Amino acid sequence: MAKEQLIIFDTTLRDGEQSPGASMTREEKLRIARQLEKMHVDIIEAGFPAASNGDFEAVRSVAEAIKDSRIAALCRTSDQDISRALEALKPARAGRIHTFIATSPLHMEKKLRMAPEDVIIAAKNAVRFARNGIDDVEFSCEDAGRSEMDFLCRIVETVIKEGATTINIPDTVGYNVPRQYADRICQLRERVPNSDKVIWSVHCHNDLGLAVANSLAAVIAGARQVECTINGLGERAGNAALEEVVMAVRTRQDIFPCDTRIDATHIVPASKLVSSVTGFPVQPNKAIVGANAFAHESGIHQDGVLKHRETYEIMRAEDVGWNTNKLVLGKHSGRTAFRARLKELGIEVDSEQVLNTAFTRFKELADKKHEIFDEDLHALMSEDVVTPEDEYYKLVASAFHSETGETPHAMITLSAGGAEHRAEAQGSGPVDAAFKAIESVARSDADLQLYSVNAITTGTDAQGEVTVRLAKGSRIVNGLGADTDIIVASARAYINALNKLRSVAERLNPQL
Repeated sequence: MAKEQLIIFDTTLRDGEQSPGASMTREEKLRIARQLEKMHVDIIEAGFPAASNGDFEAVRSVAEAIKDSRIAALCRTSDQDISRALEALKPARAGRIHTFIATSPLHMEKKLRMAPEDVIIAAKNAVRFARNGIDDVEFSCEDAGRSEMDFLCRIVETVIKEGATTINIPDTVGYNVPRQYADRICQLRERVPNSDKVIWSVHCHNDLGLAVANSLAAVIAGARQVECTINGLGERAGNAALEEVVMAVRTRQDIFPCDTRIDATHIVPASKLVSSVTGFPVQPNKAIVGANAFAHESGIHQDGVLKHRETYEIMRAEDVGWNTNKLVLGKHSGRTAFRARLKELGIEVDSEQVLNTAFTRFKELADKKHEIFDEDLHALMSEDVVTPEDEYYKLVASAFHSETGETPHAMITLSAGGAEHRAEAQGSGPVDAAFKAIESVARSDADLQLYSVNAITTGTDAQGEVTVRLAKGSRIVNGLGADTDIIVASARAYINALNKLRSVAERLNPQL
């Protein structure tokens, strides 16, 4: 008997981007979208077009570039939002309007300040308006996990009559537990007329660490679409992790009556790409994509795996893409091999100018570091080579002095708008001194919220990847820098964040 299809709806570009500091440029969204398409993700939610002109253009660009995945755009239940989303989706081979409104008593009273009957009318009108412009309309009941069942049944029945094709029941605040959430899906499917005419979808947040468990429980209860993100990226504690949902369903086919069409060999490359673009490192013990996910240190475990892999491994590392973690390039590698490897990693280089700049940086890195790994290439390309922003600040030169018993000292030459400035500063350490020297030129008045260092590969010559999070007003950005010299990497990360801070507009962040 043929298995049913479980639809994978990836919202890394929309909900994942709502993580503080994870805002992506249009070019970064395109890179990730192409990787998702390569993975055979069914639906890519590209953004919220009404939030800003930048988000509109990003959705439109993804809609133009992606041909093998359906592109979804999020909008509130307003004609203006829906019209904006329809406009952004015009170039798409296949598009979807995803409209939502809150349905829990708390949200309706305190946030919307609307009566339940008015919420139903708004939902009805929104779906009707959207169906006039597109055949594929998804309706979401925001905070469905805390909504009253009778009201959920009423509003869902109404939007199905108006032509909604997918009904999403989000656990917006991660409040539900698996048995309760599965029961909610079962009741809706049993009580709502024509429930068999729509796809039931789930969108779970991870506030209690139950996003994947709730999603899987809902699938067993009849849901056939899961909304998720790469690495579980998302608002607050994040969303259900795509890689965990996909591999749980695939590994336990004895339990699940469905399977996805995901090409799992692209999971690890996608994880690394999202991590490098957002500056959010993956914890080593993260399921599926963590560095230790298939590592065995215990002697008993090592002995068992050597005798028979399945004694301690329920999946093969190569099935999710770990076999791509190998040395492929060195300082003698040419431009053609360099471009080919970038393409294999899902990094598209659209112009010779960008390729030349990237290749020059690669050669500089190869002179410092004998072995170049895929992680090094992701880090190298995660800066402004592929995602050229208005690079107002540039690091021209730097010198640092740190000696036991002496106050660390930094000397920086920084280009600001084309004019070079020299600055010196002391600090509690060389990184602190470097940041103070940069700030003496930039005078951004931004708050440093996070400073994180991650070794990209093993060995004493490994590149250090530094993430710097800056906040100013309502804007929060992550800067990323990589170098074999950790102080230089830190300065680059800080400057990268300053450049983003100049270009990132304030965003609207609806929560689902």
